[in-house]
Amino acid sequence: MSDVSLPAAGAGPGTKRRGLLLVAAHAFWFWLLLPPAAAIAHGLVHPAGLAAAGLAVFAALYLVLVAVPVAGLAVRPVLYHAGLGLLALLGVALAGAYAGGPEGWLVLLMYVATAGAVGVNRGGWGFGWVGGATAAVVVIGGTHRIPGDDIAQSALLTMLAGAMTVAFARMARLVDELRRTQRELARTAVEQERLRFARDLHDLLGHTLSLVVVKAEVVRRLTPLDPARATAEAADIERIGRTALAEVREAVTGYRDHSFGRELAGARTALADVGIAVTVRESGQPLGVEADDAFGWVVREGVTNVLRHSRASRCDIEVRTDGCGSVLTVRDDGVGGRPEPGNGLRGLRERLGRAGGTLEVAPLPGGGLQLTAQIPGTQVSAARAGW
Repeated sequence: MSDVSLPAAGAGPGTKRRGLLLVAAHAFWFWLLLPPAAAIAHGLVHPAGLAAAGLAVFAALYLVLVAVPVAGLAVRPVLYHAGLGLLALLGVALAGAYAGGPEGWLVLLMYVATAGAVGVNRGGWGFGWVGGATAAVVVIGGTHRIPGDDIAQSALLTMLAGAMTVAFARMARLVDELRRTQRELARTAVEQERLRFARDLHDLLGHTLSLVVVKAEVVRRLTPLDPARATAEAADIERIGRTALAEVREAVTGYRDHSFGRELAGARTALADVGIAVTVRESGQPLGVEADDAFGWVVREGVTNVLRHSRASRCDIEVRTDGCGSVLTVRDDGVGGRPEPGNGLRGLRERLGRAGGTLEVAPLPGGGLQLTAQIPGTQVSAARAGW
């Protein structure tokens, strides 16, 4: 009986209330014990006092054993197992002692079957318990030479009641497991959404704020030399800020259009504004939906790193797509070195990982840095946004 399933001690008040209602429903079935009780009351059972005490203890113990798993009561498994054993022994003893007399004492074994079936975890153990109770009905009935029809009726009642209880208990456990799974999935979905939103904000604002800083430096240098161009650059900063504000609002509502073509156009403008020459090469088929979205973030983060750290004079962006997948490379001729893994690169690897892709960042032999994103087996789309 090591597979008896007991509830967690932390069952909530609502669970306990529902369980106690089910226990009350179980008590309704005590009407089947009225014939043995009436036989005791009419002096047809001897010794009557012992039979009455045994029947009362049996009924009380049955309710307690049903209440433990159904109402979520905290009871040590050892005590619960001992209670089931005591109920079985008491039921067999009462039925064995009085089944030969008037009224149907074999019905006690039906309660033994249902009490064990409620608390047994595995279906095999539950049906084994029910089978044992049914066999006890047959053995005790045969020992007392009860008519075969009565034995068959009691055995069938015990078997059906026990089997139905096993099925009901298993269904209840599956429902509880489903509810726990739903709560866990909801919690995981909330965590994933928080991570996604954090990545989006980092990628959105990191790029934009870097561009604003670069533009502000240009304005500071040009103000004493070329006030007209400085004014134009300041207006560009205002435009970038308004665009960033709109993107953040769209990201909050979850409807921001984040395409590779849009990010590439923004990267070209940002690099050209600070005097970095840009070359874009395209080959193969159009990007698929997943690659289009993921590569848009790669271009944004790669260009942000070029603007912040590279001190480069040139940046080459190349994308190619064939039957084996899509590859995007962003390389510059700056100071190179091995970048420290931060939130940006970590977020890119997570995005590419969800599409089955990879990200590599490595210094180039002649100086500079190369960022390579790959998505294997990309399903190509019918068209891609213009460059």
